[in-house]
Amino acid sequence: MSFMKLGSKSSEAFHLEGQTWVCSTGLPSDVTVEVGEISFFLHKFPLLSRSGLLKKLIEELSGDDGYVCTFQLHDIPGGAKTFELIAKFCYGLKIDITPLNVVSLRCAAEYLEMTENYGEGNLVSQTEAFLNEVFGTWPDSIKALETCEEVLPFAEDLHVVSRCIDSLAMKACSDPSLFKWPVGGCKSQDNAMANGISTEIKPQPQGDNWWYYDVSLLSLPLFKRLILAIESKGMKPESVAGCLIYYLRRFLPLMNRQSSFKDKSHATIPTTSEADQRALLEEIVELLPNKRGVTSSKHLLRLLRTAMILRASPSCKENLEKRVGAQLDQAVLVDLLIPNMGYSVETLYDVDCIHRILDHFMSIYLPASVTASPLILEEGTLIAADDPLTSMTMVASLLDGYLAEVASDANLSLSKFQALAVAVPDYSRPLDDGIYHAVDIYLKAHPWLTDTEREQLCRLMNCQKLSIEASTHAAQNERLPLRVIVQVLFFEQLRLRTSISGWFFVSDNLANSQDQSGNLGLHRSDGNHQLDSAGGTDNVRERLLQIEKECSEIRNELQKLTKTKRSWNIFSRRFGFRRKTDSSSSKESNSTNAKTQSSTVNGKPNRESS
Repeated sequence: MSFMKLGSKSSEAFHLEGQTWVCSTGLPSDVTVEVGEISFFLHKFPLLSRSGLLKKLIEELSGDDGYVCTFQLHDIPGGAKTFELIAKFCYGLKIDITPLNVVSLRCAAEYLEMTENYGEGNLVSQTEAFLNEVFGTWPDSIKALETCEEVLPFAEDLHVVSRCIDSLAMKACSDPSLFKWPVGGCKSQDNAMANGISTEIKPQPQGDNWWYYDVSLLSLPLFKRLILAIESKGMKPESVAGCLIYYLRRFLPLMNRQSSFKDKSHATIPTTSEADQRALLEEIVELLPNKRGVTSSKHLLRLLRTAMILRASPSCKENLEKRVGAQLDQAVLVDLLIPNMGYSVETLYDVDCIHRILDHFMSIYLPASVTASPLILEEGTLIAADDPLTSMTMVASLLDGYLAEVASDANLSLSKFQALAVAVPDYSRPLDDGIYHAVDIYLKAHPWLTDTEREQLCRLMNCQKLSIEASTHAAQNERLPLRVIVQVLFFEQLRLRTSISGWFFVSDNLANSQDQSGNLGLHRSDGNHQLDSAGGTDNVRERLLQIEKECSEIRNELQKLTKTKRSWNIFSRRFGFRRKTDSSSSKESNSTNAKTQSSTVNGKPNRESS
């Protein structure tokens, strides 16, 4: 740490007695200066020879009789501690100027008018020269800026704050290794004890983030001004956002916790009040860069959760919701599970908040994704606009996972579940396994739903887009309406028929191509031809066996549905099917009537038929 020694005499003659500073030079004191609760018994000549203000006060208050004059300097920057150093300087005693006291000394020297008019090498010029040295190094500049808080109005008038911020902003945007600046914390071993308080060195961020910890020591107003200056000098938005999050995590305990309903300790914050934390959060949110992806979705969602707990302003929460919505495809499920902090808690998680976030996402990506939809675009132009569709698909998968998590909440209404499920278009789900899983969980957690409501809920999924595993599970799911089970079985059988037809079509084409190649003289060795033919036959046979097995499983499922006569009657009435025996008997009666009519013409036997 830099420092400057002024004066050559020992300061032992200047000592404290209770609440009084006394200069024991052998001469009686003729001036008393009161600063706060401390009184300084001094001599007129050393003071008036160095300070214009003190000279003026002494001349005004001293009479011709030479009695001791007394005056107050309660407004002096730095208070009694700074005036002690100034008094020693006026007496020519040794004082040390350091980055921790140079700002207050500079302001007090200006306040007392300690210019070159009252002695060469006066305190104004000395402290100004030392400030220029301080601004040359990062740690000293941080220390000096911290102390500006104590004398802020005077430091602002002397432009000390602005010069210090400009110096720090320039250094933060530069490579510290090029200038050999000591980084990684401004606390040194020599200053391990300051004012009786231990200042133990803490682990610091490394790499491009080396300056995070040091600037986090500043008060919010100074930190805000420094961040704006750093951003204006071209700092990467990612680094600015990272520093803002680092600052918040130091002062907001909620930023370091995961969502938990068992954690009740967020209400007790020993160091900072809830109002101060709320103000801090709202200020930092306004400073976050607007560029998409600069602040991670994890941190944005954690900020949103903290804002809800601290009852932040609606504009702050809306700002965060829009930021999350702009990059919802980068979020993970666990961060979306925001507890419901409303006064009237209806659901376990804040479903309305996620719905608003989803609406923000759709307002940005829906027009582009519709353009990029493969149902509308030709194959050649799909490549250029593939990103919006990919983002939409990722969000749809994320939404299905979220629905599965909140579906078990008994207080979640059917209307809210449906509104959230249909918030993304149908083409964004390549498979409907995820929404089927969520629907199944909702049906299990809400057994009181009517048949109409269950069928309405099942319309959220498309049975044609279920995988084989999901179709097999749905066919055996007793919670699904019967109509849905039949649809699943129908589309599965249709899929199997299509698959069988495709295999036979490929087999016929393979045989025709082999015949044509033989006719054109494209000869191959007999051994290779026999191996290829045998391999193709084995593959077709294996696929057919697999399809027969799947058909057998579906047949067994149908038999389960027709165990009782009542269930089959319900099935037949609902879908218009008739029993096979009725159909066959009707066919036999029809054929008998046809034969009778053919054998009789106008009441006479038809001889031609015989």
